[in-house]
Amino acid sequence: MEFFQWGSNPWGQEILIRISMDILYLAFWAGIAFILFHLVYAAVWVPKLARAHAGGGADVGSGVVAQVPEKITRHTLAARVFHWIMAASMLALLITGFFPLVGVEFPWLTIHWVSGVLLTVSVLYHIVHATFFLDFWSIWIGPSDIKEAIQRVKRQLGQDVEVKKHPKYPLDHRLYHLAVTLAGLAAIGTGLVMMFRIDTPLVTKNAYLLADETWGLVYVLHGLGAALFVMLTLTHIYFAVRPDKIWLTKSMLFGYVDREHYLGHHDPKRWVVTRKSGEE
Repeated sequence: MEFFQWGSNPWGQEILIRISMDILYLAFWAGIAFILFHLVYAAVWVPKLARAHAGGGADVGSGVVAQVPEKITRHTLAARVFHWIMAASMLALLITGFFPLVGVEFPWLTIHWVSGVLLTVSVLYHIVHATFFLDFWSIWIGPSDIKEAIQRVKRQLGQDVEVKKHPKYPLDHRLYHLAVTLAGLAAIGTGLVMMFRIDTPLVTKNAYLLADETWGLVYVLHGLGAALFVMLTLTHIYFAVRPDKIWLTKSMLFGYVDREHYLGHHDPKRWVVTRKSGEE
């Protein structure tokens, strides 16, 4: 198995060119392996844990329940529009980036860089929107999350430890968001530089902007970000269509969760809503 492809510059020196297809295949099968593992875990281990910890959750007072509306806003319209634009652009990037490598011929280059620009704009919008109009820190990992993560791992291993219900965004969701952010920054940053290798109306083509060795590193980082996107996309689709997660998928379509799922999965003290607004 080879992870990188090498070539020669005009002077006969060996230089790095890009990642190999082996990494892409590895990323794909790693995603499939995780899905298969989780299917077994959800079918065998989760019911066992549920029986072991039955009745152990903290009861929500009737006063709190009375303050919870029937529908609770989880995603604003702006956040949902961003999500689906980003999803469409990412899917287009994956298709136009990988299909030509396996012999599927179509005019992919223009679609690829246009989708990349669309992804860049949507991510920049998300940063501004989340920073100034939403609770920015609710989606990032903080020091207190480390202790909670340890407690959750202990509980998953069968230990009888107390675990709080989730805030608005559970820890695994925020970890996924962090992974997408890192992969996105790697793909976007290198992709913008790579636009100098092609003809576009946005930048002037300049293949000599970087040295051959540096171009190779840019292509490798771009490929690694894309490979990570392959795994993240597979797992995201898997969780989005799981019957026990459909209520979350619907919230990304319609913007809200119902009272039953809110009280069943979230701690009202960590995600505060009011009957008046249905929002934080």
